[in-house]
Amino acid sequence: MSRPAPQATIRIRIAHGENIAIGKGKADLLEAVDRAGSISAAARELDMSYRKAWLLIDEMNQSFKSPVVVAAKGGLRGGGAQVTDLGREALVRFRDIQAKASAAIEADVKAFRKRLLA
Repeated sequence: MSRPAPQATIRIRIAHGENIAIGKGKADLLEAVDRAGSISAAARELDMSYRKAWLLIDEMNQSFKSPVVVAAKGGLRGGGAQVTDLGREALVRFRDIQAKASAAIEADVKAFRKRLLA
C-alpha cells in the first residue's frame, strides 16, 4: 500500500527561551480543552496521551505571565479544566498570526511546492 506524498507545510511557533509558548499543536490543544472542559477529554479528542497533553499545557502555563489553562482535581464534581481569558487571547492572536503569515506567503509557497518531489 503506497503512502500519499508528503505535503510541504509552513510551521509557525512562538518561542519563549527554550520553550515553545504556542504553536499549531498547542493551539489545537487549547481549542480542544475549551470544547471538552477537561485535559483528558481533549487528549482523547486529539489522539494523544493525557501525559503529553498535560506536559504541553504545563509548558504553555510556564511561558505566559499567568496560566492559559487551569485545572481542578477530580472529586465529587469530577474536576475539569478551563482555558483562561489569557489562553483565549493567546489562541486568537496565534490564529491571526497564522492567517496573516499564510496570506502573505501564499504565492511563494505555491511556487515552492511546484519544485518539490511529488
